[in-house]
Amino acid sequence: MTGLFPPKPAAVWPLIAAVAFAAAALTTLVLIENQKLLGLTLAGIAAICFAAARFGGVAATEAAASENPWLLRGLITIAAIGVLYVLRDDNFGLLMVATVLIYATVCIGLTIQMGYTGLTNFAAAAFVGTGGYTAAMLGQKGGLPDPLVLIGGGLVAVFIGSLLILPVLRTRGHYAALTTLAFGVMFNVFLDANELLGGPQGLKIPGINLFGWDFSSDLQILGITFSFYVNYVILTGVLTALAMILAGLLDKSWIGVWLDVVRLDETAAAVFGLKIGTWKILAFTLGNFLAGLMGAVYAKMTGFIAPSNFTFGDSLVMVSIVILGGIGNRWGVLPAALIVVLLPEKLQFIQEYRLLLYAILVIVILIMRPDGLVARRVRTLRMEARS
Repeated sequence: MTGLFPPKPAAVWPLIAAVAFAAAALTTLVLIENQKLLGLTLAGIAAICFAAARFGGVAATEAAASENPWLLRGLITIAAIGVLYVLRDDNFGLLMVATVLIYATVCIGLTIQMGYTGLTNFAAAAFVGTGGYTAAMLGQKGGLPDPLVLIGGGLVAVFIGSLLILPVLRTRGHYAALTTLAFGVMFNVFLDANELLGGPQGLKIPGINLFGWDFSSDLQILGITFSFYVNYVILTGVLTALAMILAGLLDKSWIGVWLDVVRLDETAAAVFGLKIGTWKILAFTLGNFLAGLMGAVYAKMTGFIAPSNFTFGDSLVMVSIVILGGIGNRWGVLPAALIVVLLPEKLQFIQEYRLLLYAILVIVILIMRPDGLVARRVRTLRMEARS
């Protein structure tokens, strides 16, 4: 119920500062090579994030973003253009940015499955691989335009998922998770043994060509040359934005409420007439389509895929991104994917100890923020005052 006076609008400067800080942090982490400087930068970013969470900066940013969604989209677009300009000739940096966006999009699909519906999926890498191998096989046959090849990757992942959902629906909790885990392991063994799919040696794949736009050629904009990887950053960025919008619409609709009910208590949901299987199938289908679609993009971007790209360990990495970012909060997968994908690559100088250091960092973050980097808010019922 509202009071006599309307609430004061949230200030927008925390939102502007947050987007500018995120763009600057991303660019710095990608460009920096000096080991000591990298350590100092990570410590500085962690200190600023901790201070923002401790003194209300995160809450102020969330309030401003909620009241000004178009300002948020505009700021993100401007920040993305700035990052692309700074990294315009850094092939490795742009490849890392595109890879982070691919992981983030797949994890938005996992958020729909795990965070909204409570359907744990330990076979995400297998569905990514399904999309990648579908793109490879369709590319070898030739004749199909690349937009259909990419969508075909998602659809084949949905088809494979429709076969897996049958045993998943007959089990609950840990047993359903174990079913997906077994499928992920079986998928990897199948790829290793299948000579038609290249066996352990894998397959080569040509790059993307969308309606005459050759992704393998450098871009020329206003006389400035941009690396061809900018094409993939733009494509993956657009797909990530669309996935974010889809997840946001689901979360804010009655469908999101029903998915929450299914996750919280299946028995109560069934008593109130909700069809548990229908909502689980919907979440599983959406998540698997995003995984297959991004798998096809990943295969086209790297130009080569092999079974070692889609192991059970990769599925665990994707699940860890969802948990680290904050289960059920789609915004959390972006910083979590950045940490999980980029940090091990930047810590190559310490060789075998880099994964140990990375694991310690993840544990420390979860100890300090048990609900993830961006914890999901509890739903509130808004009652509009009627005159």
